[in-house]
Parts: sequence; C-alpha cells; structure tokens
Amino acid sequence: MTAPSEELQPAVPYGTPDAPRIAVRGEARLEVDPEIARIGVTVTSRGKDRRAALDDLTRRNAGVLDLVKSYGDAVERLETGAFSISPELKEKGRGERIHAYHGRVHITAVLTDFTALGELTTRLADLDLTRVDGPWWALRPDSPAHREARQQAVREAVQRAREYAEALGTSLAALVELADIGAENAPPPYPQAAGSRMRSMAYAAEDDSAAPLDLEPQRQHVHAQVNARFTMVPPRL
Repeated sequence: MTAPSEELQPAVPYGTPDAPRIAVRGEARLEVDPEIARIGVTVTSRGKDRRAALDDLTRRNAGVLDLVKSYGDAVERLETGAFSISPELKEKGRGERIHAYHGRVHITAVLTDFTALGELTTRLADLDLTRVDGPWWALRPDSPAHREARQQAVREAVQRAREYAEALGTSLAALVELADIGAENAPPPYPQAAGSRMRSMAYAAEDDSAAPLDLEPQRQHVHAQVNARFTMVPPRL
C-alpha cells in the first residue's frame, strides 16, 4: 500500500508564516419601508341547522371575497384557508342535543397599496360576524433590500480585513473563504418584526360608513452577516 500523496492531505485550518490568514465578520443592518401587508379575515355564521349555517357562511364569504377583489391591483394575493362547520351542544338536558351550528372560514389577503389597506380593513371590520387580524408588514423574499444588506456585509468584511492588514504594515493577498451565516435557517415568507403583534377587530360600526383606519407602515429591519477569511502578504514584524 502506498502512502497518500501530499495533494490528498487536508489543508490546515490556519495560516502559515508565508501566507498568514485573517478571519473577520462583516455585518449590515438596514431599516426600510415594507413592501407588502398581510391581513387575515375570519368569517363566521350561525344557524339552527347545519344547512342554514352553511348557506349563511357561503353568503358572507362571497361578500368578503367580492369586497376584497373590488380593490383590483392593490390586492396581490387572496387565499382561502381553514373552513369548518361545527355543532353547539345544549348545556342542559339529557343526551347530546344540538342547539345550533357554527360555521367559520379564514381568508388571507396580501396588499401592496397601503392607502387601500386602511379603507379595506375598515370596511371588512364593518361587516357582521367578521373578524380582521393584522396587518403584518413585510418585505418580499426577493426584495432588493436583502441584496443590499448582503453586499454591505461583504464590503464591511473586506474593509475590516484591510484595516487589520494595514495595522501590520501589509496588505491582503487573496480571499480564502466567504460564508453566509445562518444559511440553513431561512426566514419565514412573512417574518413578524418585533413589536408587530397583530391587531384584532371584530365589531360593527354604528355609522353607515366608518372612516378608514389610518395605518402607519412599520419599518422593516434587514440584517445580514458573513464570515470571511483572507490571506495577507507576510508582514515584516
């Protein structure tokens, strides 16, 4: 059996006197305006029998969908989620006797026009047996803000490494490694920023038309980190 050649030996994870290494971290934090807002709408119904509850839920659901769709391009996405029809048993009496049936359907809408968002949210909350949750402010996954943060983090890593090299009276020679920190833990499509707890509204306005809510978009924080390793021209110490 022949001894392994030098080319197959693993590289040492540190520098040498002829090629000293610098390991640095680059970081960037941006604060930008949100690009989208998501709201959740829960439509409910109640009937003495299952069919009555289902018919009422169908009517209310159609009204909500028509209202949201009437905002056209301001609505980027509209999705229907969970749906249920469940019986309500009487609290008193023998046996399992059904008192009424309750229906529920959940709708999610994503908007890009925040002026329309305030008006739509108010009109939805003005509907009977309708609950509105949100808004959740967010950036799109492909937002330019993410790219800008990553590029700033890389530039900071290079600048920091240069400053270390200059302190030794030398310069950088080559980039050895650039690693994106947390690459395995991708953020959710609609991250919930600190302090952006959802607001819930489930009421009927007394006036025929309620004034639109004045919703202030919440600034989004974008964070990027990289680890970088460079080799230096050997300094004279």
